[in-house]
Amino acid sequence: MSMNASTLRLAFRELNGQRDLRIEFDHASSCIVKKAMLIPEESDGLVKVTDGSHVYIVDSDRVAWVEIG
Repeated sequence: MSMNASTLRLAFRELNGQRDLRIEFDHASSCIVKKAMLIPEESDGLVKVTDGSHVYIVDSDRVAWVEIG
C-alpha cells in the first residue's frame, strides 16, 4: 500500500504533542519529530507536522513507513 496525503493524515491524527514521530522515506532517509502535532489541512493540501518550533512538510509519495510512539 502506498502512502498518500489522506492516509498520512489519518495516521497522524494520533499526534497530540505528547508523542514522537519517526518517518522513514524511500532510499533510507529518515526524520524524527519530537512531541509532534498534525497541522490541520490547509488550502495548499500539503501534509504538515510541527514540534511547536518548526514545521515539517511531508512528501507522502516518498514515505516508506512511520512510527508513532
